[in-house]
Amino acid sequence: MSNAQEDWKAQLGAELRELTEANLRRGLRTVEGMQGPTMRYGGRTLVNLSSNNYLGLAGYPAIIEASVEAARTAGASGAASPLISGHMAAHEELARALAAFKRKDAALVFGSGFLANLGLITALTGEGDAVFSDALNHASIVDGCRLSRARVHVYPHGSLNRLEDALRNSQARRKLIVTDGVFSMDGDLAPLPGICDLADQYNAMLVVDDAHGTGVIGEGGRGSGAYFGVEEGVSVTMGTLGKALASYGAFACADSEVVDYLVNKSRPYIYSTSPPPAVAAASCAAVRVVEGDEGERRRENLGNLCARFRAGLRFIGVRLNEPPPGAEIPIFPIIIRDTEKTLALAEYLMEAGIYLLAIRPPTVPEGTSRLRATLMATHTEAQIDRTLDALESGIKKLGLAPGGC
Repeated sequence: MSNAQEDWKAQLGAELRELTEANLRRGLRTVEGMQGPTMRYGGRTLVNLSSNNYLGLAGYPAIIEASVEAARTAGASGAASPLISGHMAAHEELARALAAFKRKDAALVFGSGFLANLGLITALTGEGDAVFSDALNHASIVDGCRLSRARVHVYPHGSLNRLEDALRNSQARRKLIVTDGVFSMDGDLAPLPGICDLADQYNAMLVVDDAHGTGVIGEGGRGSGAYFGVEEGVSVTMGTLGKALASYGAFACADSEVVDYLVNKSRPYIYSTSPPPAVAAASCAAVRVVEGDEGERRRENLGNLCARFRAGLRFIGVRLNEPPPGAEIPIFPIIIRDTEKTLALAEYLMEAGIYLLAIRPPTVPEGTSRLRATLMATHTEAQIDRTLDALESGIKKLGLAPGGC
């Protein structure tokens, strides 16, 4: 190994040691079996409270069968970018289904949610423009803003007053507001009615990342825009296919002219190989399930489980905000604050048979380390109660006073 390589290795090793000392070093965990209410890890079957499989559709037979059949008939790969030969019949069918589901003219399918947000923000803004971003937006939005070369205004979480101040004072050529619909680490909703009003008043485009709302809330599971009744006020709705829709990839739905512009300007879309047709077919089948009777039944069951879990958390002393009326979000932040204590509680739960991991900076702000519990429609009441019992025992043993957002 050359001196230069040795120097690089030493520097990287030093940074890794710093992460270890700060309790911020991460590592991969290999789990077995399907993503479901339980899974195998370390030779044990654990209750899974760390998955975004909100409707429990990752193992749904019709979705799996659609994927298998598409692999048989269309192969294992898209094999090219969409503008070459990678836009196959499965991708077109999915785009049409997503556009209809989200009540928009057209849709694009991306390889991941991260790519979608990078592609949207960097295509729609550039030098001379301005982006207005919530302080707790997802990392993909943050990076999209940085890469856009637009002036970025970060407003305090959910603050309509500060957002309006920034919009009023901006002399940018084009203005883009971007926000999560449901915030992934806190489980709260963006104030979309007010944001839509500001977008209209200040001639701004509004992009909503509805990764954690799609399939879960709103009429037919259409997400946060539908929940608030402001779908028409959202210029572009982005969502992922790997959470409630139980497949992989992401999408952006908008008016036909906006989608046509993205086809021509969004570099992550233009220069990435299309997702495999089997993935597109699975996603399309998932959309049909989500907007049908089975999806409605699962959302109702998920809401009941969330209410049970929320009541149980409050009973054992976890402080939580009230859920939005008629919309139980299956994300529960149990904020411990101290990172070392958060890791200790997660380890205690693991020993008790509960897979519920610690979330630490930089994923969340300094001083807000937490457990992020996520529920599925396929959890049982017994599994919820078992988790609550383990949490209560761990909190008492470690002398914690956890809160929520």
